[in-house]
Amino acid sequence: MLIDYIKLTSPGITLLVMLTGFTGMWIASSGTVLSSSLPHDLFLFSILGIGLASAGASVLNNYYDRDIDRLMQRTCKRPLPDGRINAWNALMLGVLLSSAAFVLLLIKVNVLSAFLAASAIFIYSFIYTAILKRRTPLATEIGGISGALPPLIGWVAVKGTISLEALLLFAMMFLWQPPHFWALALKCREDYKRVGIPTMSVTASPEEVNLRSLIYVSALVMVSLFPYFIGMFGRLYLIVSVIAGIIYLSLYLMVIVLKRDMNKYLFHYSIIYISLIFLFMFVDLK
Repeated sequence: MLIDYIKLTSPGITLLVMLTGFTGMWIASSGTVLSSSLPHDLFLFSILGIGLASAGASVLNNYYDRDIDRLMQRTCKRPLPDGRINAWNALMLGVLLSSAAFVLLLIKVNVLSAFLAASAIFIYSFIYTAILKRRTPLATEIGGISGALPPLIGWVAVKGTISLEALLLFAMMFLWQPPHFWALALKCREDYKRVGIPTMSVTASPEEVNLRSLIYVSALVMVSLFPYFIGMFGRLYLIVSVIAGIIYLSLYLMVIVLKRDMNKYLFHYSIIYISLIFLFMFVDLK
């Protein structure tokens, strides 16, 4: 039973969100977030608040989507559609985790970080999941705002304000998400079609989806270079960003020109790409 409740929080995604939030803290503190120069509990409460917000939003998403999850091959074995967890209990858990995230960040970190976390929860669990997901393919792009906020929250936890550096981190995560999701959505196109979810993979041809993804990836690669030019990271970060970006763009060009189905590889490489970018943010921070 406990493991099923943990699954509702999407632990893999929550861990990734916490890591991107920590990256924002690390960069904002110039790599001293774990040192004595900052309050000892700042790191703990900030990361815990970000994790609780992600977990709460995931539970609320699972609660609302339990009807369509039951019909999709990829999601039918989740705890709620499979009947292993009561829907009311899941709803209460989502509300509790989300509320705890807001209160913790508000009391122990700062008002702005609490506001951003609450915004992320609201955008993902209500704007994206409850309103847009079943109505428009634009849901992916609008919902991506919530997934781009964690590094911004981490930055604000340390600095208390939003700056150009923080906005660049936000922009990179925002631009990364649509092509990442669309690669998966194309792979699971029939599932989404069956339950009437108008994702881009359902409402447009694979060629149109890949072209739109290429536009996002092109913008992502360009934005990923800006931090070097404003002095956030060193030359090693620049080299890795350029090489990883060229590979990413080349994969999409191959798909578009050769008309090959490489969605599985595009999905996995998108994870490799963003992991490399964030890793070298740590390694080559100025």
